[in-house]
Amino acid sequence: MTLEPVLDKDGVRLTVEDAVATVTLTNPAKRNAQSPALWRALTQAGRSLPGSVRVVVLRAEGKSFSAGLDRRAFTPEGFDGEPSFQDLAQGSDEDLDATISAYQDGFIWLRSPDLVSIAAVQGHAIGAGFQLALACDLRIVASDVQFAMRETSLGLVPDLTGTHPLVGLVGYARALEICATGRYVQADEAERTGLANLAVPPADLDAAVRDLTTALLAAPRDALIETKALLQGATSRTLAEQRAAERAAQGRRLRDLLPPG
Repeated sequence: MTLEPVLDKDGVRLTVEDAVATVTLTNPAKRNAQSPALWRALTQAGRSLPGSVRVVVLRAEGKSFSAGLDRRAFTPEGFDGEPSFQDLAQGSDEDLDATISAYQDGFIWLRSPDLVSIAAVQGHAIGAGFQLALACDLRIVASDVQFAMRETSLGLVPDLTGTHPLVGLVGYARALEICATGRYVQADEAERTGLANLAVPPADLDAAVRDLTTALLAAPRDALIETKALLQGATSRTLAEQRAAERAAQGRRLRDLLPPG
């Protein structure tokens, strides 16, 4: 069955089948290198989701999930019609902040409270590619995966919303070491440290994602939304605050489950 894409532009394709949306990176010849145009397409994909969507699968064509930022960003010319890094650095603080914020919009929607996002990651996921995988709630990786955060070694910082989930998943010390050294994190370490929920042979990646998607859809939607909100907020609440949040959420669920009348 071939689905008509809801969106297909700038290296991003969105298809929707019932409650599942699939966002695919579609430039394997460039190892799905990222650009401002791709980030805008990701933002548009998030805004194009029908309200019926409960699960978003983020995947990529080819041998690499994403090799990171397209190197043209580091040239004085940059991308056609886009401000180069040099241009951004010479602009005002307000313009620079607004530009990076717009780039981040392509990533942040994957954490939306009313859906669960799964990254299916194979091969290289470097820099912006690593951060795109981190933007998802869950990650299933192929055994050939290689994560790396290379921004610091280039004199930059990870700025595409990846630092918060990275620290949450592996802790401050390991996150600092991964970012500061720029080293590769292989599949076994990713699974052991919580970066990946599951590591499977490359040939089994799609099947593993389908199995997880099926399991997520089996849970009642409102219960899953409430549970996700509880877990997302747990680290910022005290135990007493979390207990209160649990009670309030359960109260809403019990009332919703009452038969009408």
